Amino acid sequence: MLTMTKGLLETIIGQMATNPHGLHGLSHWARVYDNGLRLAAETGADRQVVELFALFHDSRRLTEQADPDHGPRGAMLAEYYHHKGLLRLDEERLRLLLTACRLHTAARTHDDATVRTCFDADRLDLARTGTTVDPDFLCTDAAKDPHLITWASERSLASNVPDNIIGQALRSLLAAAP
Repeated sequence: MLTMTKGLLETIIGQMATNPHGLHGLSHWARVYDNGLRLAAETGADRQVVELFALFHDSRRLTEQADPDHGPRGAMLAEYYHHKGLLRLDEERLRLLLTACRLHTAARTHDDATVRTCFDADRLDLARTGTTVDPDFLCTDAAKDPHLITWASERSLASNVPDNIIGQALRSLLAAAP
């Protein structure tokens, strides 16, 4: 079941307050998407939630600097689009998505494997900020694998834009720019 549609993606990008090419923009989201799916294969996390977390977790940032309320605002946006019918999730998946978005910068870990996987998918992309990924701050055994940390950090430092639905949207934006 396709959860992240092109229409949903375009709608979320269209409401961004920050630069989609910025530090917390679409290339970051695309790497979080890939990191999350790679982790989900080992953690058993719900793939739909992980994919949507990549889209919503930083979608309501107001600045590239410290913005402690961006996660809860991203959760509110997801809930809004769920009620509008643009985001179709059952109640349990919606609850997990909202929890992961709300807590991704405030909580160290969580009881649920899907939420932990979302946290780690984001944290594995910290190298782009000049921060070394510390396994002590990761939640899942899969994310703590030194080879995975190296893979994710190298992609982050290189500003790699994965060829997934979010990466393709960024390429479209770049192609359309004057």
